[in-house]
Amino acid sequence: MPIFAVHYTYSEATVPGRDTHRPAHRAWLADQLAAGAQLTSGPYPDGSGALILFQAEDAGALDALLAQDPFAQQKLIDDVRVVEWLPVLGAFAS
Repeated sequence: MPIFAVHYTYSEATVPGRDTHRPAHRAWLADQLAAGAQLTSGPYPDGSGALILFQAEDAGALDALLAQDPFAQQKLIDDVRVVEWLPVLGAFAS
């Protein structure tokens, strides 16, 4: 199954909303991890965004999944960059 690197970009303007909705966002991420859709995730240390690795059938399925993220539903993500990724070595290589 393809792996996708999802890069979220945040701005200072969304800090209060992200602080409010972070528990729901992290619960959603935990659900995706338990379901096997998410491989790993975490914020960038400078607060500018986050990286999430997902497995999905295709880009359309991933788009539908990302739309369920509470941060997306609350419009707290300034930009989303999705790139299919093909790991050849390491923990995520097949």
